[in-house]
Amino acid sequence: MIAGVLKSQMNEAKTIGADQLVATDDDNAIANLPMLDVVADTVNGKTAEKLIAKVKPGGVFASVVGAPQNAAKYPSVKVVPVFSKFDRKTLEFMAEAVRDGKLVIPISQKLPLSEAAEAQAAAEKGGIGKILLVA
Repeated sequence: MIAGVLKSQMNEAKTIGADQLVATDDDNAIANLPMLDVVADTVNGKTAEKLIAKVKPGGVFASVVGAPQNAAKYPSVKVVPVFSKFDRKTLEFMAEAVRDGKLVIPISQKLPLSEAAEAQAAAEKGGIGKILLVA
């Protein structure tokens, strides 16, 4: 498994157990990737447009945010939407993994729920880590 992270997240990402890491904000790193069987995308944008080009013919580009703008240029790549549904057991398992330090979710900011609009604006600008809204 190759995991894509930002250059600034490389040290933290080494703990996730990936065989290889690639900085998705480094054009040379993406260009030097081998052809891939599958890409799982949660970001879209320019990075997704670069990564779909690295999927082998017959491979899969799975995305929670839709197909990249240039997907039509790669008709031999199957673009698959990914959806999730509420599953109490899975959520409990993940919460326990976070509690036990087995799953690390980088949190860049904690904001009160009353500042949800500011949190959304900050998230749209991008950056390292998630924004946690607290009551």
